[in-house]
Amino acid sequence: MEKPSFFVFLLILHCSIVSLAWTDKNISIDKSALLAFKSYITSDPYDFLANWSISSSPCNWTGVTCNTRHGRVHSLNLGGMDLKGTMSPQLGNISFLVELDLRDNSFYGQIPKELVQLHRLKLFNLSYNDFHGQVPAKIGDLSMLEHLSFRNNSLNGFIPLSLFNLSRLETLDLRSNFIEGTIPLEVGRLQRLKILRLALNKLSGFIPQTISNLSSLELLSLSYNSLSGMF
Repeated sequence: MEKPSFFVFLLILHCSIVSLAWTDKNISIDKSALLAFKSYITSDPYDFLANWSISSSPCNWTGVTCNTRHGRVHSLNLGGMDLKGTMSPQLGNISFLVELDLRDNSFYGQIPKELVQLHRLKLFNLSYNDFHGQVPAKIGDLSMLEHLSFRNNSLNGFIPLSLFNLSRLETLDLRSNFIEGTIPLEVGRLQRLKILRLALNKLSGFIPQTISNLSSLELLSLSYNSLSGMF
């Protein structure tokens, strides 16, 4: 009766070691991605990222939270830290990221298309920065997304149709950009949408009647465009 117990113990020990090694490998991916992100920052006047060091765990870094079960980076919240720089495409490698909040900083440049790889992302907030270019065409790949805010940037181009694949979306805030074109009829597919802010853009054409299908809608802001029509 001793031997089976001993072998079971060895098996459990082996699985534990393999699991720890796998976790260490994956947290190393997250760590490399975050250090790459830091390298793109040109100004950190209050040294918020001073403890982002290769010699420490990212789970202890300012603005970083890890998932206790997986030991992976769960959220990156650097809102209102007066950071300046461009956004590293390596952020798209943090595969367990659920919240990405960089609001109220001075980030600029384009939103990296690699961020659409963050398939667990629920909150994506880049508001009050100076991002330009277009909303990533494949943003609809973020199938778990619930809150999207790119408010007060310098984004242009059209609203990508893939955005209306986000069936869990509750907040869509693109206010105060330079987005043009029409509001697609597909907006009516966002059945969980509670907040829709598209004011202060360059939108034109008719207000789609499909907005009236949004039974969960609590706030609608379309002013300061060149829209016409009524519900």
